[in-house]
Amino acid sequence: MRHRKAHRKLGRDSEHRISLLRNLATSLINSREERIVTTVSKAKELRPFIERAITLSRHAANLEEGNGSEARGVHLRRQAAAYFHAGNFGRGSVTGRRGQPTPPRTAGVAALKRLFDEFGERFKDRPGGYTRIIKLGRRVGDGAELAIIELLGNPREAAADEASKKRAKGGSKKKAAESKAAAEARDDSETEE
Repeated sequence: MRHRKAHRKLGRDSEHRISLLRNLATSLINSREERIVTTVSKAKELRPFIERAITLSRHAANLEEGNGSEARGVHLRRQAAAYFHAGNFGRGSVTGRRGQPTPPRTAGVAALKRLFDEFGERFKDRPGGYTRIIKLGRRVGDGAELAIIELLGNPREAAADEASKKRAKGGSKKKAAESKAAAEARDDSETEE
């Protein structure tokens, strides 16, 4: 029986499992489409992991100016950094040399920046449920069940909503034009009589 055992082990020890979830979270936040393909069990484990990080960024976006909010924002950002791998390891030693460019920001730092700049504002009024899991079927190689985990309100979803609104708006214009033409035809037939 699995009473009170909340998480999956995913065939890994604790450090490896946490590292896996951090890598998946970084990939999800940094991906342009805001979606990744992984196995169903990994997606189900990633969902609460990434939603906690998004909630921290949402709390930071809801902070009001003044009265220690800046310190609270820094605290929330540092808490959220635990959900991504630390970035720019050894950066200080490289920047001290003359003529050498500084190394680029790593994926973890970029993910943290994007999380607080973009996603905090997007999900500011949403009280949870920031992700969606869509099952894809089984992988050919090993038969593992695959799934897409994506953030709600991603660019693909926004473009699809906009296109459906245009279709609906265009369809109503077309219907309005047809009904107007039909009304004019009726008026013409009435005037002929």
